[in-house]
Amino acid sequence: MGKKEYEKKLKAQLEEWDADINRLSAKADAVRAEARVKYLDEVDKLRDQKKKAEARLSQFEDAQEGAWEDMKTGIDAAWKNLGYAVNNAVERFK
Repeated sequence: MGKKEYEKKLKAQLEEWDADINRLSAKADAVRAEARVKYLDEVDKLRDQKKKAEARLSQFEDAQEGAWEDMKTGIDAAWKNLGYAVNNAVERFK
């Protein structure tokens, strides 16, 4: 997989997770105040992780052609962590 295809895959996954985070945020509006705090706290944490992942993606996009392979391992780990966090939150707040 080349750099452009990899970037496209990462961006698509970020969009999917952003939609999941937005759905969690919308659910917070429909629950009691006590539960709403838990939802919104989790949403804030996920959005923070997403911002960090976006920053890594930005660095990746700016990387020279030969350096992106070196960055891939770190980005894969960040994506795995964010994916786990989003999926875990979605499952907990079903």
